Amino acid sequence: MIDAREAVTRAHHEEWARVVAALTRRFGDLDIAEEAAAEAFATAVERWRADGVPPNPGAWLTTTANRRAIDRIRRENKRDDRQKEAQMAYDDDPPEPLGAIDDDRLRLIFICCHPALAVEARLALTLRMVGGLTVPEIARAFLVAESAIGQRITRAKAKIKAARIPYRMPSVDDLPARVSGVLAVLFLVFNEGYLASGPDTDPVRHDLTAEAIRLTRLIRALLPRDGEVAGLLALMLLTEARRTARTSASGELVALDEQDRGAWDAELIAEGHRLVRERLAAAAAGVAPGRYQILAAINAVHTSARDIRDTDWSQVLALYDQLVRLDPSPIIALNRAIAVAELDGPEVALAAIDRLEPRLAGYHPYHATRADLLRRLGQSQQSRAAYDRAVELAGNTGETAYLTRRRDQLR
Repeated sequence: MIDAREAVTRAHHEEWARVVAALTRRFGDLDIAEEAAAEAFATAVERWRADGVPPNPGAWLTTTANRRAIDRIRRENKRDDRQKEAQMAYDDDPPEPLGAIDDDRLRLIFICCHPALAVEARLALTLRMVGGLTVPEIARAFLVAESAIGQRITRAKAKIKAARIPYRMPSVDDLPARVSGVLAVLFLVFNEGYLASGPDTDPVRHDLTAEAIRLTRLIRALLPRDGEVAGLLALMLLTEARRTARTSASGELVALDEQDRGAWDAELIAEGHRLVRERLAAAAAGVAPGRYQILAAINAVHTSARDIRDTDWSQVLALYDQLVRLDPSPIIALNRAIAVAELDGPEVALAAIDRLEPRLAGYHPYHATRADLLRRLGQSQQSRAAYDRAVELAGNTGETAYLTRRRDQLR
């Protein structure tokens, strides 16, 4: 028999965005959609334990959430216009066409990424409403306090409501200006799936990575000539291709240099490489590549090598040098230092990343990278201390197991 709580957890991963998007389309209110969806999932824990898991959990949750939303509207005001609108929205009549692509979740992303909202608010709101991430998970992704994330989400929802931002795809003319914010959100959703947050979370959440890829494919259908859309899709595909090799049978994360490259998905790699070659051809014609295109090219170099020793680190470093000019963030600088270590040695790379410490003190990959460089330099005591800090900050059990093993291998 399927455990009810486990089934609800799985359904939350798979159905949250679909339920919230459907409620937003019906009621036009993000607060009502989120609250009703949360109530439906809470109800499912009790009902499914007593009655068993329904054959179609998503339909059960959507129906229950719709009822909770209507109950709330009736409680707030039994006779106002919103109740009438809700009753009409709940009718079985088909909704009017809502854009070129009939996908509730994609429309929800475009609402959350409306230019009337600050960039940080767009990202936080979409990760909550579409990605289903908790406030602590989003705070870890942004490296900021949970209270700040909560305030961003609350203010963003209030602004959408006050401005009466419509639930629809933007026009063709508006798409290019809106798409950069959407891509940033999808990138974060994919990253959260690829390296999920939370101490009890699976190292990889395939539901999030698959959904991010699906939505990016839809956007590529809308904007087939947009280089950054193609670049992001290529980046996701080349990363997703390594998913099955990235965790061991025990659930421990497997680093790139230890992965079985024969287990990589050759079909996804071939598709990703085709997209990268398309963008390289465009760059040769004078179209400068963007951030996602460069990241995809870096991943193409890694996935082209049959062995870690065959990696063209000079090309990787040259791409990072190009990326740093576009995005001089400390995380990009940290990743660049890994390539520096392969070409110029760990001592040069360690000096580079030590300069990043004030901005990355709470970022566990910083401490993990530093620990590895210290290990390679034979500084075991300092390496152990850095591993201890990385383990303390690590986001899930798979990371913790990997970092602990590496630390315990020190002499």
